[in-house]
Amino acid sequence: MERINCEILDLRAFLLVVELGSFHRSAEVLNLSQTAVSRRIQKLEAATGGALLERTTRHVAPTAMGRELLPLVRRMLEEFDGSLFTFRDPRRRGGIVSLACLPTAAFYYLPTVIRAFRVEHPDVRFRILDLPATEGLQAVARGEVEFGVNIMGAADPDLVFDRLAEDPFVLAVRKDHPLAGSESLTWADLAPYPLITVHRSSANRVLLDAVLVKSGVSLQWTYEVTHLSTSLGLVEAGLGISVLPRMATPQGDHPFLATCPIRDPEVSRTIGVVRRRGASISPAAATFMNMLIGTWGGAT
Repeated sequence: MERINCEILDLRAFLLVVELGSFHRSAEVLNLSQTAVSRRIQKLEAATGGALLERTTRHVAPTAMGRELLPLVRRMLEEFDGSLFTFRDPRRRGGIVSLACLPTAAFYYLPTVIRAFRVEHPDVRFRILDLPATEGLQAVARGEVEFGVNIMGAADPDLVFDRLAEDPFVLAVRKDHPLAGSESLTWADLAPYPLITVHRSSANRVLLDAVLVKSGVSLQWTYEVTHLSTSLGLVEAGLGISVLPRMATPQGDHPFLATCPIRDPEVSRTIGVVRRRGASISPAAATFMNMLIGTWGGAT
């Protein structure tokens, strides 16, 4: 494998120029000349094989390649600085776990596993990016995080998935709705009522539509939203019913909302841990990832 020859100061110069939008101000912060900062950027561009910054007399901004590299540089510098701090402060020897997680999993399930993990590893810090499925996969692929919790099934040879849980799609309704309390519904039962669904750009919607089309089922929606939480808000207001993953619904007894299973066909998304093939991860992240697979995956 070809090695990329760059130094930490090259990365710091690039990050500062992007954040400050100025070679002059960046040079002052780094206590270097502007010429030295420019050479640092040029060296990094030579190593990455393309221009990272667009320069004019009044403006400096990252190129498309620079924007793609930026989150990785931020993570590398933060982890490098964090590693140095551990030698100066023994209380910070726990390390950092960085992951991208589906918002629904981050809200309802991830805190339980983190709480159990921190009993044995109280010094470990967490950086959690709660991102939609597509953005979460991109964060893992770019190396912005060490691993992710995401929907399985993406055909990317550079990513490796480990199954955690099945998450079936259910119907969310108000408790005073005629369908509330139904032990089993078919998709045809939903037809008389205003339906709330997420936008076609959502990975959940893509998965749901793909399975239903194969079964000859077509959903006629009245409201289309971007976020699952918005659909629940509309349901709670009595504006309609919504189909969404069970993981996205309130856990336990909710004062206004109820969920019901839907059959013929039953549609489910598979949640898994995703990581880059062949990429190394920190000991703290490896320990937490294995615990996540063992406890969460084993309990479902």
